[in-house]
Amino acid sequence: MKKTFLSILAIAAIAFSNCTTSSIEPVMGFQVDATNFKGTITQGTVSLDASVEYNLTGALIIENGAKLIIPAGTVIKASGGTSAYIAVAQGGKIYVDGTATNPVVMTSSKANPAAGDWGGFVICGKAPTNKGATATAEVSDLTYGGAEPNDSSGSIRYLRVEYTGATYNASKEFNGVSLFAVGSGTTFEYVQSYNGGDDGLEFFGGSVNAKYIVSVNSGDDSVDFADGFTGSIENVYIKGVNKAGFEGSNNGDDGNATPVTTTTIKNATILLGGLTAAEGAIYYKEGGGKITYQNIYVDGLSLGVKVKSTDTAANARIKAGDLIVNPIQFVNKPVGFDYGEKSVITELNNTGAGSGAAVPSWAAGWTVGL
Repeated sequence: MKKTFLSILAIAAIAFSNCTTSSIEPVMGFQVDATNFKGTITQGTVSLDASVEYNLTGALIIENGAKLIIPAGTVIKASGGTSAYIAVAQGGKIYVDGTATNPVVMTSSKANPAAGDWGGFVICGKAPTNKGATATAEVSDLTYGGAEPNDSSGSIRYLRVEYTGATYNASKEFNGVSLFAVGSGTTFEYVQSYNGGDDGLEFFGGSVNAKYIVSVNSGDDSVDFADGFTGSIENVYIKGVNKAGFEGSNNGDDGNATPVTTTTIKNATILLGGLTAAEGAIYYKEGGGKITYQNIYVDGLSLGVKVKSTDTAANARIKAGDLIVNPIQFVNKPVGFDYGEKSVITELNNTGAGSGAAVPSWAAGWTVGL
């Protein structure tokens, strides 16, 4: 798709003609219009006002050198399908400053919202991936990747993203949150994807360390990571699995591409929630990578670990000991339950994200659908 850019003059004209603004002054021609919230922040700092509801009608881009601050309790309601999304470009920064009792919410503007109503939240950083020195994000056309593992795109805390996943075609649609080469200097914690049309959260390379993640009723995978991801994902509560709970891969074009996906997934609960879970609790694919799963609790899924026999690179890594699932616990196994790749699994009684299937204490207050 093509990026949605408005000129500074066009944004200013809209703002002066009919606008509800935050309390700040315009920044280099960009003025916040809450009724028609979109455009490109090219520099300076824009701060939103939690007492104002924002109607996202198109793409909002935070460019290199610019900052967007979203205070606790801010609600952004999106309309416009694939044209409406929020994206942080390389060098841009976003500060989502929600709290446990007052999260920031990005959601649909429809009276009867549904998955796919709008795009989603995209961050593009400068950390390494195995897609080349730089690559182009498929859902914003922004560049991502580089050689800065400690790169910072800002701080995201207590954010709920709802009804995302607008579709371009059968093979291209938005995730709830897409992190392209996001570096470890970025704070990313207490984030929920709710009722998204595609993956809940997906990490495309990068080295960010994600904590306290919730994914509920994602249309595809609940949490997906690929393309040389070298960060970590800790404390995850997944409910309503459609395809895979976790999908971990190395590179869809070259299963042996470097840097190889290398990560630890720790303290996770995966609950079926009435959906099919066709790809299991864990799907190891496209070369997989060096992946360790620790303290995983799975309730009601029909498949443990899926690995395709035709995935030569992934199977070679399993033989080399690069996939470790230790410990994992399966409860309420349906008839026909299959561990999948049995050789990598060690079963013990686990706590998962908190206390087995129970909602963890850290998820209280700011989440929905649990």
